[in-house]
This record gives sequence, C-alpha cells and structure tokens, in this order.
Amino acid sequence: MLLINFLSWSTFSLLDLNWQPLMQKWSSPLMSDPEEQIIKKPMLLAGHLSLHRHRQRGGKEGQVLHRSKRGWVWNQFFVIEEYTGPDPVLVGRLHSDVDTGTGNIKYILSGEGAGTIFVIDDKTGNIHATKTLDREEQAQYTLTAQAVDRHTNKPLEPPSEFIVKVQDINDNPPEFLHGPYYARVPEMSNVYTSVIQVTATDADDPTYGNSARLVYSILQGQPYFSVESQTGIIRTALPNMDREARQEYNVVIQAKDMGGHMGGLSGTTEVKITLTDVNDNPPKFPLSESVYQMSVSEDKVPGEEVGRLMAKDPDLGENGQVNYRFVDGDGMGVFELSTDSETKEAIIKLKKHVDYENKRLYTLKVEGSNPHIDPRFLAWGPYKDEATIKISVEDADEPPVFMAPSYTFEVEENAPAGTVVGRVHAKDTDVAVNPIRYMIPQYTDIERFFSINSEDGLITTAKPLDRETQAWHNISVSATEIGGHHQDTKVRVNIRVKDVNDNPPELANNNNEVFMCESASPGKVGIQTISAVDKDEMGHRQHFTFSLAPEVAHNHNFSIKDNRDSTASVVVLRKGFSRLTQDIYHLPIEINDNGLPAMSSTNTLTIRVCSCDTKNTILSCNVEPYVLPAGLSTGALIAILACIVILLAIVVLFVALRRQKKEPLIVFEEEDIRENIITYDDEGGGEEDTEAFDIATLQNPDGANGFLPRKDMKPEFQYPMRPGSGRPAANSVDVDDFIKTRIAEADSDPTAPPYDSIQIYGYEGRGSLAGSLSSLESVTTESDLDYDYLQSWGPRFKKLADLYGAKDCYANDGDGGEDC
Repeated sequence: MLLINFLSWSTFSLLDLNWQPLMQKWSSPLMSDPEEQIIKKPMLLAGHLSLHRHRQRGGKEGQVLHRSKRGWVWNQFFVIEEYTGPDPVLVGRLHSDVDTGTGNIKYILSGEGAGTIFVIDDKTGNIHATKTLDREEQAQYTLTAQAVDRHTNKPLEPPSEFIVKVQDINDNPPEFLHGPYYARVPEMSNVYTSVIQVTATDADDPTYGNSARLVYSILQGQPYFSVESQTGIIRTALPNMDREARQEYNVVIQAKDMGGHMGGLSGTTEVKITLTDVNDNPPKFPLSESVYQMSVSEDKVPGEEVGRLMAKDPDLGENGQVNYRFVDGDGMGVFELSTDSETKEAIIKLKKHVDYENKRLYTLKVEGSNPHIDPRFLAWGPYKDEATIKISVEDADEPPVFMAPSYTFEVEENAPAGTVVGRVHAKDTDVAVNPIRYMIPQYTDIERFFSINSEDGLITTAKPLDRETQAWHNISVSATEIGGHHQDTKVRVNIRVKDVNDNPPELANNNNEVFMCESASPGKVGIQTISAVDKDEMGHRQHFTFSLAPEVAHNHNFSIKDNRDSTASVVVLRKGFSRLTQDIYHLPIEINDNGLPAMSSTNTLTIRVCSCDTKNTILSCNVEPYVLPAGLSTGALIAILACIVILLAIVVLFVALRRQKKEPLIVFEEEDIRENIITYDDEGGGEEDTEAFDIATLQNPDGANGFLPRKDMKPEFQYPMRPGSGRPAANSVDVDDFIKTRIAEADSDPTAPPYDSIQIYGYEGRGSLAGSLSSLESVTTESDLDYDYLQSWGPRFKKLADLYGAKDCYANDGDGGEDC
C-alpha cells in the first residue's frame, strides 16, 4: 500500500515556500503516470490516495505467488475554504489495484457531507467538493470509502474512514468581544503603570500560518498611553498626569492578524481611561495674603452666624476634605468654628455676647488642613493653610438691662394698699444712656394687686393680699428706654405673701362625726381621737387646744380630754345609752390655735350611738323598729314593681304599634293576588269538592318535570315520560304559559285522563262523553234525570256516580214518600 500527497504550486506560493524541490523530492516511478499525479487545477490543495496490492515474490520463475492480506491505507485530504471558482474542487482520487480499468469496480462514498458537499465519480474514484466550505463553521469532515463490484454490489475491499480537512485562509478579522473598555488609573502614576488589558480573538486557524497571530497597536491616545504589541496591556507613557488638568482619555487600540504584516486584517476597540484622584493638592485660602473682614452687631445672641470662609482644595472626596480650627487670636473664647457638610465652608458663629462699649474688634487665625495625607506626596506639602479674620463689633440700640436676672420680695397679708413691696432697677448700656420707664404688664397681674412707680421702679400693693387665697404672686416688670428705638426688656418678680394668723382652727373633715357603742362604760377614754386644721401656717411652738363649749361644760354624757399634741379624745361619762331612745348626740367643742393673735372657733361634733358585739365591733348605727313587717323587704318590692311597670309599658307599646300599622298601598312582589285559585278534586258535589290553595302549587317540582299525579286516586301504573315532553320551570313561572304547556301535554297524552286541575278545566267538556259539568248548562226543569249511566264509566267516576246515580231521598212526611 502506498499513500502520496500532492500540493499544487499555488498552495506553496500562498505559504511562501519553495515548492519545486519538494515536488522533485516527491517524484518517483510510482508517479510517472501523469494521471496519477492529479495536479489539474491551480489554487487547489488536494490529496491523492493510491491503493496497491503488495505481492510477495520469491523462489524461481514460475513459482506460485501467495496473495497477502489487502487493506486501505489512508492519509488526510485537504481542501481550501472559501473557494469560489466555477468548477467543483478536486479533493482526491480513490483507486484500488483490483480495478483493472474494465469498469467493474464501483467506488462508494459515505459520511459527513457525502452526496451533498462531497461527490465521487463511482468509476474513476475522483472526489470533488461541490460547495464553498468555511473552516470556522466546520474544520474537518469524516468520510468512509469502499470499493464494490458494480454488478453484485459485493464489497471488494473493507470500508475505511478518512478525513477531509478544510485548509484555513485569512478571512476573519480580529474582534474585541468585550469592548468598549473602561479603565481607571490614579493620577500622578509612574510611567509604565498597567492600566488594563484588551483582548481580541481571531476565528482563523491558530495552528496554520500567521492568520490568527495578532499584533496590538495604539491608534489614538499617544503620548499618554502605550500598548504591548503581543499582550494588549495598556500602560501609562507620561509621568505626572494631573486629574485636575485632564481627567478622561479616549484610547483606540488596533489588533491586526498575519503578525501585523501587510495584507492582514484588523479590528479596533475604544478604551475610556479615567484618572482617579489622589491627594496631591494642599488646601488654599484665596485671601491668605490679606485679611478676612467680618462684623457682628452687639445685639446678636449666641449661636448666630457671623461669617464664612473656605479653603479650596481641587482634590475629590476625602482627599479634598478640609478641617478648620482656630490657632490664635483674642476672640477664641467669644467665637466658635464649625464646618458646613455640603459646601465645605468654615462657619464662624457667636459663642458669647459681645459688647460694643467694652470691646470693638477681635482678631482670629483659622487653619485649614487635609486630614488624609498621601505619604507619596509629602514632599509636595505642607497640606494646610492659614487665614486671618478680623471681626468688628457694631453698636446697636440695646434694651435696658436689669441689675438682677429676677427679683423676689415679701409682703404681709392683709397689708393696706400702698405698702412697699420692693424696688427693681434697670439701666441703659448704650453710650447715650437714655432714661428708663417702668411698668407692670397687665397680663401678669390681671387683678392688679400691685402698682409700680414708672420712674424709680418702686413696687407697692394696690389692695390687701390674702395668703390663704394666693401665697405667691409672679409678675413681670418691663423697662423701656425713653428715646432711641424704645427698646424694652422684662424681668420676673416673685412676691411672697407672708402669713398672719387670721383664720380660726376647725375640725378636720374626717372628724366631724364619731361612733360609740351602746354598751360603752363610763369613764372610757377615746371613743375616737379628733384633730383640727388651720388655714394659717403653724408656728414652731404653735399647737391646738380643745375644750367643751361653756354651754355644755357641765353635761352628764360626754367630756373632752386634750392630748396636748393638737388632738383630743371624747370621754363617756355615763352608761345606759340606747340608740332606740336617742342615736345621735351633738357636742360643741372649742378649739384654740395659740397663735399671735390667738384665734379660736366652736365646732359641733356629732356622736352616733351604734350596736356592737361583745368585742365592741360596730354592727349597725341605724334606728330599727321593734317589729319588722312579714314578707319581702322594701327593696325587693320596689324591684318587683319596677319589672311589672316595664312589662306593661312594653305591652302597651306593642299594641299601639300594631294599631298604627297600615296596609301597604301597593302589592309587593312576594304577594300574589292569585292566592285563592280553586281546584276541584272530583266532578260535582257542590261546595264539598273545593279547596283553596296557594299559587305555589302550580310551581310543583313534579309539574315542572312534566309529571302530574292524580289527586283523586292513586294510579295503578305509570307510563314513562315521553322524551322532550317537559322542560324545567324557571324560578318565576308565567301562569298563562304554564297552563298552555300543561294543556298541550294533556291533550297529546293518550294515557292520561283529564285532570281535575285548573290547567285543563276550561277544556274538560269538549269532546268528552261526560259532557259539561257546569251548572250553567244544566236542565232548568225540576224533573229527575237518570244518571245510572255513570256507573258504566269505570272506577274513576265512581264517586260521581254515587252522588248522582241515586234518587233524592226525602223524609217521610205522611204523603207516601219513600223513607231513606
């Protein structure tokens, strides 16, 4: 077996190879036949497959030769992609040494693309590609070749696989799949600092030639950046690139295949590079060489803003953050410094009141510094700056100032009008020193207890004061300067009313009544301890004393014992108290407060006699009659009467409502005027064969289903309902339609006798042997009629025959009538 590959001259020219020596090297006696070389088309990369049978020759001439095992020996075939010539591309030739050229051998090709992309000449074994191939879609095809007998289709050789590879050409430009790119690099970075790596891909075969070998170059972005030709890494090319001067750069990178040689394809991408900030700029006050001038009025209150200044730092974020502080000056205790979080300005605020008359100018030094310093740029420092601030105090027309923040005075109660309470004093701190006028605002002294001298601020009483009514008076005094802007100020004046013993003592609220037992023993002390209260203030040595009033000092029932601790006890002088005889005693008691001047009063103590048990525990203090009435108690009787009255009221109200209820003016939907429809259970019988029923009877579910049983007798058998004879009744049945439907069903049913119901009553006599049963058509004569024929109508008319089949019977009245 021998496999030989051939390459056309055009292929070698594409590969820049010297192909002539190769062709000479490949030349051999086996290829002396021009038909075997198969170099027929230019610009083709083809393969030639030749199958030979190896014969073993040995011995002398005429020796029988033994055939060895034959098989296919294959090599790869090649075909160039994107061929657009007018003729099919010859891929290669299959040939077996079994083929003697007689045409008995048939070559068969199967596998990927066989018959569609690759076709074979079954006689010669030539394989052609009929379509343009794209290596990027499929790089190779696996096919199976076989030689069979043309007449019997029996294989002459075993089938074997071979591969047809699509040879790559440079037909795909490089592509940046992830572009455009965005990158960031710190400003002031060193030269050759890596920024980002860009990567392009080429769909061509990387193992064949230079088609997929890419070279990167920079088209836009010099001289700031450069790119490594092999890796695509972009690096900085200039030192000290300043973000404050330029922040963004647009760089264009090109990738070219064929190793960058002429004729290669290329693709580009854009890279947007942003310089990030570093702290490379110190803060600067715009007026650092001069002085900031500010002013503040002396009437400003602490916390108000005086002015602002700002140290500018072009850096961003924390790199541009500036902290401010006072470093020197005579106003460091008068002013304070803060930072506006939004504007980054230093805010000067008033910390204490300033006084134009005392100091008119303050000098401060403010330092602004970066809290975050980059060690790489320490040599570029210092990262701070100072500014001088001069703050002048402006004169203002200030209100008068009281000598004290508040005043407290005392005055005795009941003092006559005009009594001096105290004096307030205010002064004008302005240079002009205007006179002051005083007044008491009416809303602070509504009842006008006090008055003030408008010139000197002397406060006096306007009427007597009562400590027990109001112990403190809190008023305000206003001081207004005369002239200028009439500035005024107010001060609080607290006036305490001193106590005078002008209220007598009296029994405490819970000591007006005491209780004692009927069985109290004479001389028993302390029925109950009593105490007193006094609206006046009690002195340190002041206490209450108790005694009986002179008019009852010699009574024989009770006495008072003073406990010398501002309390007293009631003492029983006799025994034999009975609550049935007298249950309440009144005892006048005189109470003295021992004050200056001393005040006393007489109070009546109520003593109630109660029944007690053996342990002197009070059981009852109410007077009870000797004989209690039998039956229910008064409370129970009252409750019963109340219940009876309530029940009677409910009954009367119910009756009244029933009488006032009127009939409705309209007939509601649920009321049906056809409620007295009459049905006849049998024919005849007068009033005995009628009954009233509700209209709901017509809406019988059985009737809605098409089946209405007889009411006068139970049917012996029933016929099955005819298909389609009934229909479901609606919720609201139209009576006229309902009756017409039932009439039609009854007329068409030969098995159903006429029902004694309303739906067929009007048609009962038509065509019937019984005729009409209506009394309107009956014989008007009084002659007797013979109804014996009713007996022959069957059991369904039995009842009617019994009613009309017999003659009338009359009582025997002596005229020969028949007795019944």
